[in-house]
Amino acid sequence: MTRNSPIRPDRIGDDIAALAAITETGRPWTRRAFTPIFLEGRAWLDQAMQAAGAITAVDAAGNLVGTIPGRRPELGTIMLGSHSDTVPEGGRYDGIAGVVAAMEVARALSDQGIELDHTLQVVDFLAEEVSIFGVSCIGSRGMSGTRPLEWLERQSQGLSLKHAIAQMGGDTAQEARRNDIKAFLELHIEQGPVLEAEKLDIGLVTAIAGITRIEIVVEGRADHAGTTPMHLRKDALTIAARIALKVEALANALAGGAAHFAATIGEFDMVPNAANVVPSRVRMLVDARAERREDMERFLSELRLGVALISGDTGVLVEPLTIVSDNWPTPGDARLLEVLETACERLGATHRRMASGAGHDTAWMARITKAAMIFVPCRGGRSHAPDEATTAEEIALGAAVLLDAVLVLDQALQEEEKWDAS
Repeated sequence: MTRNSPIRPDRIGDDIAALAAITETGRPWTRRAFTPIFLEGRAWLDQAMQAAGAITAVDAAGNLVGTIPGRRPELGTIMLGSHSDTVPEGGRYDGIAGVVAAMEVARALSDQGIELDHTLQVVDFLAEEVSIFGVSCIGSRGMSGTRPLEWLERQSQGLSLKHAIAQMGGDTAQEARRNDIKAFLELHIEQGPVLEAEKLDIGLVTAIAGITRIEIVVEGRADHAGTTPMHLRKDALTIAARIALKVEALANALAGGAAHFAATIGEFDMVPNAANVVPSRVRMLVDARAERREDMERFLSELRLGVALISGDTGVLVEPLTIVSDNWPTPGDARLLEVLETACERLGATHRRMASGAGHDTAWMARITKAAMIFVPCRGGRSHAPDEATTAEEIALGAAVLLDAVLVLDQALQEEEKWDAS
């Protein structure tokens, strides 16, 4: 950060400390969406946004939005933000850094007496993390008009998602999709070790990986563990283990290329799960993430073939693979990435282009507007854990990049519209 920068790390640090203090008792940095403690954090953010000069409201999708009207509001909106909800015991910076950085951009503009032509909005999206309803990015999907209608009837703790959004201040009977947003930018901690390892300040996110989840069910046969000869068993667990190793081998092969790829078996259920019974059934859920769709297609094709060969060799039935969910990769807007890269160079921020293996609200905002995001480093690449950490200075440099980009976009978007109209 340069000495005369309008971005102030001390304010950023104070904001993050204040939000960190709003947490479930005995569970540091836990503010899950749709809980009283989440609403307490929201109330603090509402006041902070107002102090930054914004007019606040909760939109129909349940997002908290702070609005600073532009001199020419007919030009549309430049939006910045992220989310304030957390995973259990792991949300000191994940999402929060982006909301706080957006507020700091608004404060810096106010401090300098700068009024944009475009309206500026700061957003705290509802439920970016997987919620008690088993789904994520609820607010950004609502704002982008991509939230499935059937989600509203999902139930948790005797409450439907529809009524839970209402408790957050939203109204699912109203239209939530926006058509006035001309650009969306999100700052986030990297949640990985690359920037720290390479001693870089900023990551420019070229694409948010597509996420495909695949259910694999192995149907073996229960038998006595002590009396059934090894060669006569149909052990579902040993077959599942071979499939797991196949998943790992395929992922390693694809990860060796230029684009990001990863696959994890994160859910695993075994029946009957008794010490003296040969396992009869195993269910696995594969989480696969690809920067390029062609890599995901190759993974699925080779996984189906590999599973079929394992089943054929052993005589143990493996049910056809079930695609539980399948979201394609989202590239960052090329023009916005150029603007952000130029901002880094102007500020002397070291940077590199990189993919995001994690999902973000930006992926859904890209459905309705130009969208891009930047990463700032986090210690050891740790995230979704109590020791997730970065510094106010690192967030501040990211906020300075956002500020520079906003000032450029305020004029460049107008020129672009003139060009498109001609």
